Amino acid sequence: NDSLDVLCLILASSAILVPLQKGKSLRQNLKEHGLLEDFLKKNPYNPASKYFPSLANDAASETLTNYMDVEYYGTISIGTPAQYFTVIFDTGSSNLWVPSVYCSSAACTNHNRFNPSDSSTYEATSQSLSIQYGTGSMTGILGYDTVQVGGIEDTNQIFGLSETEPGTTFYYAPFDGILGLAFPSISSSGATPVFDNMMNEGLVSEDLFSVYLSSDEQSGSFVMFGGIDSSYYSGSLNWIPLSAETYWEITMDSVTMNGETIACSGGCQAVIDTGTSLLAGPSTGISSINSYIGANVMLHLSHWGTYCPRHISCSAMSSLPNIVFTINGIEFPVPASAYIIDVSSGSCTSGFESMDVDGLWILGDVFIRQYYVVFDRANNQVALASLA
Repeated sequence: NDSLDVLCLILASSAILVPLQKGKSLRQNLKEHGLLEDFLKKNPYNPASKYFPSLANDAASETLTNYMDVEYYGTISIGTPAQYFTVIFDTGSSNLWVPSVYCSSAACTNHNRFNPSDSSTYEATSQSLSIQYGTGSMTGILGYDTVQVGGIEDTNQIFGLSETEPGTTFYYAPFDGILGLAFPSISSSGATPVFDNMMNEGLVSEDLFSVYLSSDEQSGSFVMFGGIDSSYYSGSLNWIPLSAETYWEITMDSVTMNGETIACSGGCQAVIDTGTSLLAGPSTGISSINSYIGANVMLHLSHWGTYCPRHISCSAMSSLPNIVFTINGIEFPVPASAYIIDVSSGSCTSGFESMDVDGLWILGDVFIRQYYVVFDRANNQVALASLA
C-alpha cells in the first residue's frame, strides 16, 4: 500500500519535540524556605567548577550549584514499565543521571527514584560514578535501560543511578536529574551520552537537535531531537563552526555596546549552555560590562553582613542599549530587557556573572532565550537565528 509506505516514511523522518516546563528555580525555592543565605555560605557558587572540576577524569564533572537559577525542565522515562523523571536538558554536560532507590539521602527522599527491580529491561554494571557537588560528591552506579525521550525509545542507554546525594539543600531542587547533551569526550566514566546513543541507533532523521526557550510563559519551550522548526525563527540560520568538540564551544569576535568594544577584545572562546541560566565570563570583561550598565557589584547589606552582587535599578531596563555579541562576523544583540533580571518585585540584578576559566565565556539562558539554537553533531556546528 503506497499511502501506508508514505505515512511510515513521514513518521520515520519526523523530528521529536520534547516540551520544557518553565518553573521555579532552586534559588527561588531556597529563598521561600528561608534557606538561601545558609546555603550560599556552605556552597560558595562558582560557575567555573562545571567546566574545570578539580576531580580526576574518571569522576563526573557536574556541580549542582550551577543549576541554581535554571528554570527549564522536561520529562523523560526510564525502564519497562516507564518510571518518570524531571530533568534539565543540559548542553554543558554529557551524562544522564537520576536518583535511585539505593539513595537514602534527604535529597533523594522527595524526588522520583529509579527502581531497577521494577524494570524488566534493566541491566546492571559494576561501574561506579562520582558527581562533584559544592560540598562533596554524589556517588552512584551505572546501569543500562530503555530511556524514552519524547517519542524516541532509546534502548540500551547507559545512565547513572545515585546512591548518595550530600546536603539536605537539594531536597528543594525542582528537578530529579540531569540529561547531558554535550560531547562524549567529557562524559564521566566514558558513558555514552543519550544523543550519541540515539544517533548510533538511527533514531533521529538528522544528527542534530534544536532548542527554543520562551521568555515568560510557563509553557512553549522545547528541545527538538532530529529536526528544526522554522516557524520559530525569522531570516536565516547563521551557522558557526565549533572550536572544540567537548562542550558546544565557539569563537566569539567581540562584545560591544554602542559600537564600542567592552569585552572579548581580539576574540575569545564561548560555550552555548542550556544548563546555565546567566551570561558568564572573565571577571575583567564582566566587571567592565557591569560598570557600563551601572550594575553595583559591591552593594553592602549591613543587616546581613554580606554583599549583594550585580544589583541594578529595574528602571534602567528602559534606557540601556543592547549588548552585542559578534560571532563569526555576525552581530547577535541582547537587549536590556533580557540582561536585567527582575529577581523579586522591584529588585533587579545584572544577568552577567564573573567566572575565570582560561578566558571562557558561557552563553546561558539569558542569551539563548533571544535566539533559536541548532546543535548540529553531523557537521560540528551550531546555528543561531532571530526568533520569529
